[in-house]
Amino acid sequence: MPAKRIIPCLDVKNGRTVKGINFEGLADVGDPVELGARYAAEGADELVYLDISASKEERSTFTKLVERIAERINIPFTVGGGISSVEDAARLLDAGADKITVNSAAVADPELISRLSSRYGSQFVVVAIDAKKIDGVWRVTTHGGSRITDRELFEWAREVESRGAGEIMFTSMDHDGTRSGYPDETFAELCDTLSIPVIASGGAGNAEDIANVLSKGKADAALAASIFHYGDMTVKELKETLRDMNIEVRL
Repeated sequence: MPAKRIIPCLDVKNGRTVKGINFEGLADVGDPVELGARYAAEGADELVYLDISASKEERSTFTKLVERIAERINIPFTVGGGISSVEDAARLLDAGADKITVNSAAVADPELISRLSSRYGSQFVVVAIDAKKIDGVWRVTTHGGSRITDRELFEWAREVESRGAGEIMFTSMDHDGTRSGYPDETFAELCDTLSIPVIASGGAGNAEDIANVLSKGKADAALAASIFHYGDMTVKELKETLRDMNIEVRL
């Protein structure tokens, strides 16, 4: 069985790493290149950078940042935020990103996944899925969880896989930002449904939460932000703790 991956996530606005809840109350937590380099040195397997800015000018700033990251960081990194076309993806991949992630744009235009995987290969395409449980059904949401769609989580995940996505990054919007753990049973069902890797995102409060989603939840990787940004633990400390809990990780 492949080792489980630990992936720090950095939200970027105006060229700085920020952290908040649902993109509100944002606090500056550091330079994204320096933070990424630190996490890489601590043993992170990959990084995810998400551009949460809005204007075209800020998007241009993010592209230049990706070039800086590629020059400095020696581990794979994925970028996302505002990607709605093959041209958007090309700009970021040409700047040095290893993978791109799409979310709301893919829900609006599922063919986007097919176009991206056809042009670049599935290994370059990560589809993020945000969902919340409504009347017992996991409904896919877009725009940071603010818009509920008629898509159902497992049906959409199967379609995403069939269209050529190489990985899925699933976030329960009911757990995101709560630091109270993940819906492990849902992750287990999702992983059993798919043949591509699933990254767990949103809800990590401590090492036990991450251990549970990687074992009970069967996730292939765990994404985390706050526990690293605010110094709760380093990537190395997390991995050592996970190893002591019999989770196979690369040290």
